[in-house]
Amino acid sequence: MPLEVDTVLVPVDGTEASVTAAEYALAVADRYDADAHALYVLGETVTRAIKAGDVAEDDVVEDTNTFLAEVAALAPEDVTVESSIAYGFSTSRKLQHPGSVILDCADDVDADFLVIPREGMRGDAGDVLEKAAEYVLLYASQPVLSV
Repeated sequence: MPLEVDTVLVPVDGTEASVTAAEYALAVADRYDADAHALYVLGETVTRAIKAGDVAEDDVVEDTNTFLAEVAALAPEDVTVESSIAYGFSTSRKLQHPGSVILDCADDVDADFLVIPREGMRGDAGDVLEKAAEYVLLYASQPVLSV
């Protein structure tokens, strides 16, 4: 039975590793005549800084939207790219972490295929997407390509 893909989800975090994952995701979307969804996952450091008021949420949104626009610009002409931003961590919910956020988004956007970077976020939380990749590979019901 051939694989049918309508939506490819790629979590990103502004790093080169996530740009590479986005390139793979867009290639898969192009191959299967599918759409793509880029989910920008905010790391623990940024989440805590926003919560503490050390960083303006509007500034973070502006920076992430700029990055997401760059990802969309990489798409082949026939691939539609939508995007969203999510906190990968919560200071009040113990069970919220990048892996669960990615799988929740996959359900929300009805993703048929996931492409996830294995290398992590910038700064001192350098292994966030690596841990998310492990979680997603274990629990995703969709096919996953880890790059």
